Amino acid sequence: MGRIKTISVKTIGDQLLKEHREEFTDNFDKNKEVLATMKKIESKKIRNVLAGYITKEIRKAGKEGA
Repeated sequence: MGRIKTISVKTIGDQLLKEHREEFTDNFDKNKEVLATMKKIESKKIRNVLAGYITKEIRKAGKEGA
């Protein structure tokens, strides 16, 4: 069981996935790097939470498609 994500994290994450889906992978560390170059996110914690949410959504989409 994971941590519950806030509405703001889900909203930003979904928006980023809609606009830049091809840049994200199912690798958490790569997603952190992409977020660091893409958005000006001051907080390391928020960047990590966003990267985790995006990683989870990419993996979930991969399982549904398989």
